[in-house]
Amino acid sequence: MEFRIDSSVLTDAVAWAARVLPARSPVPVLGGLLLEASDGRLRVSGLDYEASARIEVEADTALEGRALVLGRRLLDICKVLPRGVVECVVEGARLSVTGGEARFGLSLLPLDDYPAQPGLPAFRGMVDADAFAVAVGQVAVAAGRDDSLPVLTGIRLALDGTTMTLAATDRYRYAVRTLEWKPEGDADAVSEEAEGADVVVPARRLTEIARSLTTAGPVRLALDGGSIGFESEGTRTTTRLLDGRLPRHDKLFSLGEHAVAVTDRAPLLEAVKRVAVVAEGDSPVQLAFADGTVQLQAGYEDDVASQRLPALLEGAESMTVAFNPGYLLDALGSFDTESVRIHLLGPGQRALITDREDGVHQHLLMSVKPLV
Repeated sequence: MEFRIDSSVLTDAVAWAARVLPARSPVPVLGGLLLEASDGRLRVSGLDYEASARIEVEADTALEGRALVLGRRLLDICKVLPRGVVECVVEGARLSVTGGEARFGLSLLPLDDYPAQPGLPAFRGMVDADAFAVAVGQVAVAAGRDDSLPVLTGIRLALDGTTMTLAATDRYRYAVRTLEWKPEGDADAVSEEAEGADVVVPARRLTEIARSLTTAGPVRLALDGGSIGFESEGTRTTTRLLDGRLPRHDKLFSLGEHAVAVTDRAPLLEAVKRVAVVAEGDSPVQLAFADGTVQLQAGYEDDVASQRLPALLEGAESMTVAFNPGYLLDALGSFDTESVRIHLLGPGQRALITDREDGVHQHLLMSVKPLV
């Protein structure tokens, strides 16, 4: 195998495929990246037991062939290569990488031991990569971190006609975001299978995938009962699904009669950050809505902080609630609108933050006991 390629193109391709490599693996070849050169193209592939990634880029392929090398070592080399054209050649049991006056030799891993790349599931439709990345980021903040409850570390992805719903919860908060997508074929003849799709994808994997596709434009989504895949021009990636289902949010988000506070998002976010510097442990941040304002207050022992902001309250003369400051900051930071609507049942009860009245983006929090 012999090919020449621009160093920046090689670095980007290796970095993209190396995202799925396991940090540690009892199977050495799973730490490898497979390089395949042919017909003016270089394909770089990586996988572990949970995910796979493959990218194709243009290259001057003087001699076709395949080589398997340690992926993270190759990435480290790519990062320090001089700018310009890089020459890669298999020489015996090594891959030689030469850029300018710098030359590296990488031992080859046994190709016979390397598993075959998994194929993509059946294609279901297309989604805009930028919109998808934003939506995944907005719900991922609510995903659990406790691996003893695997399903709560995932993001629910449900397809219903031309609507995609993403949702995540760690039992203390629940984020939901809807966006449009385009099913395969005639939108008026979407299959029952596509309409009924409802799966849970590992949040960390889905976040990485979404970020890597932000400049890809429309992305094809592939899905079956065990895995999900995404394909754009020159790239494809898959990841296994999680077993189980997230609890449904429909009843939780139905508040019945309640008050609604409307306030500017960015000033509220900054105020929560400001007053929360004196909060410690389980100490909450209190929001007292009354007379066209919201008074924020936090304290721990003798340390206190407060700030007042404009806010409108509808459905009640006044309302005082309190939240875990970290959860409230995550929720407010996940929105990108100028203002937010905070739907309030009362202290110690559910509170729903939305971007606007139609609730395309919703984030549910449990309020806690207000400060005395």
